[in-house]
Amino acid sequence: MSTTTNHGPAKSEALAGGLTLFAAVMLTISGFLAIFRGIMAIAKDAIFVATPNYVFKFDVTGWGWIHLVLGIVAALAGIALFKAATWARVTGIVIAALLLISSFLSLPYYPLWSIVLIALYGFVIWALCVVQEKSLL
Repeated sequence: MSTTTNHGPAKSEALAGGLTLFAAVMLTISGFLAIFRGIMAIAKDAIFVATPNYVFKFDVTGWGWIHLVLGIVAALAGIALFKAATWARVTGIVIAALLLISSFLSLPYYPLWSIVLIALYGFVIWALCVVQEKSLL
């Protein structure tokens, strides 16, 4: 008596497609969130609380521009990931890594949100690193 298992190529393709879809959605959403965070920091930098003796102290308006630019690129790369383009996957990994670093460096200005984003970008990087090329649509 033999049993069949569903561990073949079809299952790995479904998993890879699911991870790419996850990364595409999350990178697009986080790109828009970074855009809003950037606009918020540029327009009203007084809402962010800064610690006085932080090693990586920068102007909040400067952080706003950094988040705005990275957010725009992240949203565009996330949208391009729906077609599973290789350039979008590589760009997504690089942008997610830069956003992760910028979230770490802006911890004192918005700590809880920065920690959530660091975890999110880590998952996006992981999902983009383990997928195979395949169109989602």
